[in-house]
Amino acid sequence: MIGAGEAVILGGVFILIFGASQIPKVARSVGEGITELKKSIREAKDIDLDDPSLGDKTKNN
Repeated sequence: MIGAGEAVILGGVFILIFGASQIPKVARSVGEGITELKKSIREAKDIDLDDPSLGDKTKNN
């Protein structure tokens, strides 16, 4: 974990790089990306690999 001082420094660098007006847009993009990643992980966990309807992809036909 990062400490409070490190978080302040990272925030300052973030503002310098993106500018104060861009921070909400960047934060929204990061949030949407994280949400999409979590959704993909959740969907991948729901796949039943033992389901015979998926077929055996390891057979050489």
